[in-house]
Amino acid sequence: MNSNTILVTGGAGLIGSHLCRRLLKEGHRVICIDNLITGKKEAIRDLLVNPAFQFINRDIVIPCSLRVDQIYHLASAASPPTYQNYPADTIRTAVLGTFNMLELARQNNAVMLLASSGSVYGDLTPQTLPEEYRGNVDTSGSRACNEEGKRAAEAACLAYRNQYRTEIRIARIFNTYGPGVDVLDGRAIPAFIRNALQEKDLVIYGNGMQTRCFCYVEDMVDGLMRLMNSSSLRRSEPINLGSDKPISIRTLAEQIISLTGSHSRIVSLMPDKPILRHRTPDLQRARRILDWQATTSIEDGLRQTIEYLTAQIQDIRHCQPAHSWVEMD
Repeated sequence: MNSNTILVTGGAGLIGSHLCRRLLKEGHRVICIDNLITGKKEAIRDLLVNPAFQFINRDIVIPCSLRVDQIYHLASAASPPTYQNYPADTIRTAVLGTFNMLELARQNNAVMLLASSGSVYGDLTPQTLPEEYRGNVDTSGSRACNEEGKRAAEAACLAYRNQYRTEIRIARIFNTYGPGVDVLDGRAIPAFIRNALQEKDLVIYGNGMQTRCFCYVEDMVDGLMRLMNSSSLRRSEPINLGSDKPISIRTLAEQIISLTGSHSRIVSLMPDKPILRHRTPDLQRARRILDWQATTSIEDGLRQTIEYLTAQIQDIRHCQPAHSWVEMD
């Protein structure tokens, strides 16, 4: 295998830090760019002593000049509480940051992979989401900065492919979890684990029968790398990456209570807005083109995540109980 110089934006985040490790293990030189707004330097601290690893604390909305062979563009505020608190920064990163990375790819004749999101589909109509579904989005909705930012980023990638023949990949990532997830992230799995470890109530909305699919981070990294190095793509078509094994939010909460040995209760609140009942990616394209699917069971993935968060929980022991954003991607 050839050794490449690979740039990972958002490399101090959950997926990015695992990706940097995997790339280094395979013999590549890795440059990680992260402004540490949502990423954590602790996630990559062990990599800083590796001579093949370089960390740059920088906002990608500022252009940069580097020599690279591949770009994994992961920089994004993935957590709903974060991107709703910083909507202008979120869409600025999605648009300006993506243009800067595309220009860097064009200058280097490099391949760029965009980490898009299942959020491009917006509020759902089909229960299972194929890549052909055009979405049901709202430019004035509370999630518009993320949804429209990702859609604009995909359009920018296609524009560079069409005008400059830049080689691109587009991954539409669905819920991902695992060791390295921020204990204060706010989404279902870290919120439930956090509260269970602190013997606090696990909050669900409605009856908790809405389902989500959760992909373990190492499976996601494998999918991203297969996509980056695939020679079978046509028209730079986007590919869904995630798990297609749904679990109800109530079952998820019950399983986390069992695995942590917690005495927490499950408390149901009435939602103040409609809840998406199901969110399942159609993975036929990933299976056909990449020969990929998530293989880690939810139980095994939760055990690893619980072990990681148990070591982190002392820092936030006095925090208020976390509500999970289970209606979100």
